[in-house]
Amino acid sequence: MILTRGARVTGAVLSAVLAAMVLAWIVRDIRAVGDPLDLLRYWAGYTDTRPKALPATLSADPVLLVVYVCAFFAALRSSVAAAALVATGLVTVALRLPGVWTVGASWTDARYGDELRTRALLGTFVALAAGLALIITGAAGRRRPTDSYEPLPTRPGRAAGVTVFVVLGISGAVVIAWEVRQFLTLPSVLYPDWFIGGRVVSLGLTAAPPGWSSAVLAVVCLVVAWTALFRAVHARPLGMIAAAFLLVSGAAGIARAFHHRVIDRIGDLGTEQQLMVLTSFLFALAGAVALPALARRGFEDVERPPQDDRGYGYPHTGEPGYGYPRPDTPGYGYPQSGGQGYGYPRSGSPGYGYPQSGYPQSGGSPGSPPPPASPPPGW
Repeated sequence: MILTRGARVTGAVLSAVLAAMVLAWIVRDIRAVGDPLDLLRYWAGYTDTRPKALPATLSADPVLLVVYVCAFFAALRSSVAAAALVATGLVTVALRLPGVWTVGASWTDARYGDELRTRALLGTFVALAAGLALIITGAAGRRRPTDSYEPLPTRPGRAAGVTVFVVLGISGAVVIAWEVRQFLTLPSVLYPDWFIGGRVVSLGLTAAPPGWSSAVLAVVCLVVAWTALFRAVHARPLGMIAAAFLLVSGAAGIARAFHHRVIDRIGDLGTEQQLMVLTSFLFALAGAVALPALARRGFEDVERPPQDDRGYGYPHTGEPGYGYPRPDTPGYGYPQSGGQGYGYPRSGSPGYGYPQSGYPQSGGSPGSPPPPASPPPGW
């Protein structure tokens, strides 16, 4: 199934709106912080970063910006546009939903001004509406291809599916393991804020709480890992989104480890801290492997447009198809009743090959054994 032209345009417009909103928040943070490098350090999680103003975005926002730009071009040109729009909409709704109760909470008063919080709350509702519209557009705007020149959705290759199953499956399991560890170790008064946001957890104005975003990432990784094993069409766009988040998360963790010289003394660290550093390398490796594996063009879907009344091939508008023709259409191959063709003649018609009963034979009389048949011209 492919998208209609109207659905492609609608999806591109919605993706452009979401990209413009994220870009506006990033530009606001660059102006508020004053130095783009300070904003990058804040996104990476450096503990010694002291920006002039508290940014409203976190590292997930630039990833979403890239996702929306890719969805924009995919909606206009890609054969997996429907799956890309649905995947983008699902991730948008999942990550922007906590803003409904976190942006306007009382514990954000001391961190951000009223005007900024109002803009963020309106942006949250717009993002949720656009995300839902992307899901509806991608799901309801599909149609069957009308001719053989329209590209069909492509599935991951067999090797890519197995690779993604391994790397994203392991990554999703590791994320869940860390969240279980947080549940067991964090104080009871802290864990709810870790998952749904609160006064004791520092997070961006437009970002989801850390526990919430980790749960979303784990679910997406496991879903993609399982469906990629069966080479589902949606595994390509959804898996690329998950791989991008893993790559950025792992790269930020590695940057923190080098910046704070944790790598130099990793042997002196405790087991949990060592595992945290290894997890960053695992996520970066998983993202770097899964992203190009899914970005490569896969194999076309087996579904092809149905035959029409002009033949058994892929029909072209106004033109006869190729293959075995219908009974009243002349074609090549085995001739139809009452028609002329090439190959073995019908009974009672002269042709090439073994002669039919009742026709005189060359060099013999009727009833004598037929001579060896000569091949037809061109054989």
